[in-house]
Amino acid sequence: MGINIFLFVYYYLFYDLGPQFEYTRELLGSALPWARAPAAVLNFNCMLILLPVCRNLLSLLRGSFICCGRSMRKQLDKNLTFHKLVAYMIALMTAVHTVAHLLNADWYTNSFQGRYGPLASKLSMLGDSRELNTTYLNPIRSNSTTPTIFVFTTIAGLTGVVITLALILIITSSMEVIRRSYFEVFWYTHHLFIIFFAGLVFHGAGVIKTFCLVSVQTSAVCRRVSSGKSVLTDFNLLNPRLQTWMWVIGPMIIYLCERLLRFIRYMQPVSYRKIVIRPSKVLELQLVKPGFKMEVGQYVFLNCPAISQLEWHPFTMTSAPEEDFFSVHIRSVGDWTEKLIKMVENLPEGGQGPKMAVDGPFGTASEDVFDYEVSMLVGAGIGVTPFASILKSIWYKFKDSDPKLRTKRIYFYWLCRETYAFEWFADLLQVLEKDMEERGMRDFLTYKLYLTGWDQSHVNHAMVHFDKDTDIITGLKQKTHYGRPNWDREFEQVRQENPSSVVGTFLCGPQALAKDLEKKCVRYSDVDPRKTTFYFNKENF
Repeated sequence: MGINIFLFVYYYLFYDLGPQFEYTRELLGSALPWARAPAAVLNFNCMLILLPVCRNLLSLLRGSFICCGRSMRKQLDKNLTFHKLVAYMIALMTAVHTVAHLLNADWYTNSFQGRYGPLASKLSMLGDSRELNTTYLNPIRSNSTTPTIFVFTTIAGLTGVVITLALILIITSSMEVIRRSYFEVFWYTHHLFIIFFAGLVFHGAGVIKTFCLVSVQTSAVCRRVSSGKSVLTDFNLLNPRLQTWMWVIGPMIIYLCERLLRFIRYMQPVSYRKIVIRPSKVLELQLVKPGFKMEVGQYVFLNCPAISQLEWHPFTMTSAPEEDFFSVHIRSVGDWTEKLIKMVENLPEGGQGPKMAVDGPFGTASEDVFDYEVSMLVGAGIGVTPFASILKSIWYKFKDSDPKLRTKRIYFYWLCRETYAFEWFADLLQVLEKDMEERGMRDFLTYKLYLTGWDQSHVNHAMVHFDKDTDIITGLKQKTHYGRPNWDREFEQVRQENPSSVVGTFLCGPQALAKDLEKKCVRYSDVDPRKTTFYFNKENF
């Protein structure tokens, strides 16, 4: 934000006070700096917009450098938030830049037609003597040229219209309701960024001219001209150089490398180890890819050419790094997932699934779970997938007596609307429950399951079987809770049971829950760093 403000103020003053634009300001007035200052800010933000979605670069920064500490990794995990903020700034500056240039087109026309006085009319006739008066301070050369015609007959105008339309489509299709319900619309319109950047590079082809003079006293010097102080022999008009490419070339090369790497991974073979249709229309795919290595909580992008060769969708892996395969759980939401599940359901007995391409793995906040002494894992619905990977990995670490395991305690919360959803990995919880009891570490894993979508029949059924040793829904010893967690009570309990620990709170769930948990982490963290401190982490895709 500081750099944005600096660029805007600097270039506003540069075009508002610069002597080389003295005559141009006579034609355009204050619309000149109001057009050029946002252009400088746009260059800077267009340089930044691609970097947060260069996931291989972020994974490299996140996991490869020792200097990337916990605070820096937390910022890298907010890459999509940063991407959106930069996009908002681009949208705002585009609006200001567009309005100012529309005023410029109108004022150029009025100046040429003599509506702003004799000085503006005379300046409109100034041409560049080096080019035999083919270039003029005022690009309007006919009384019949309207601002609309001017906009659609110049390189700057045409490219401006194209990139503005592309930007409008990109931003509107990125709204939450469209992205969630019509992901394909979001995916395809977002690729209009190619047209946006192509038009952006050529958009600066000069309409605004720099006025230079060659006088008897000084040669090829740009300076303010005051009547009687110089004997003018000729005028030079300098087109501004195309500068946008210098801002965006670096990020564009990095992004092209990302796409090249994705294509290479697309060509690598992927085989199926197992395909399972889970309750609640959840598809589990166990895949094998040569040389594939993962960490807990990471995610991959999947592409199914039989459905679309262009669409890539992110899925968190539910397998553990200790396993010789990687797995994903895919819930039926949207056209792509529905088509994939139908294709798998129609497979013949023992048939192989459709060809699948895999890009990744990529790092997330959940990678840091073992860096905390105490962890709170909160999953909502299918958002439990990264924690399935974590819990599996914990089981393997205990089984192998891994001395590097720093984690002393885990609190696991799973919120679901349907009873069938708990079957996704209730078996894993049963194995962990039994294993912790045998090792005398019953307190290591505290898990609570919450059924948020229920009716009176569920409650009546639970009351009838209340005295059973195991839960009627999951078969676990820990009984299912009805409703939503009382987070104040949960955080207070964790704080009391861990009076001098650093607690990592990890969420994979909706934004509303994220805001609530983030506030709780701040509220229940002690000012004294020697006491309990909560750090909030959220999965972002």
